[in-house]
Amino acid sequence: MDKIVIRGLRIRANHGVNEEEKRDGQTFELDVTAFLDAGSARRTDDLADTVNYAALVHKTTEIFTARSYNLIEAAGDDVAEGLLDAFPRLETVTVLVKKPQAPIRDADFDYVGVEVTMTREDVNTRKQRF
Repeated sequence: MDKIVIRGLRIRANHGVNEEEKRDGQTFELDVTAFLDAGSARRTDDLADTVNYAALVHKTTEIFTARSYNLIEAAGDDVAEGLLDAFPRLETVTVLVKKPQAPIRDADFDYVGVEVTMTREDVNTRKQRF
């Protein structure tokens, strides 16, 4: 199993349960790990045989900013599912949504975050239910 790794993707968005988070927005940081079989890409050295990491970055940003979420759990879920939908070569996606400026009084931290892992099978099962 191969993986494409994106670390520290900073995206400005208006997510959160507090009114000021929705109004003013903040910068989130995402780590995305996309698992796939890139065996043929390793042999052919052809971008068409893998997933373009630039396309992953753009799609992640598009999904993450498409709407305002109350919870970063929901945002991470939508990103993971959306990437699996958009890139058929991906088998599993892990998305860590970090919130460095979470409004927590009297606390010193690097970030709070939620990590979501989803497989293609998870997405297919979900779609069968609805």
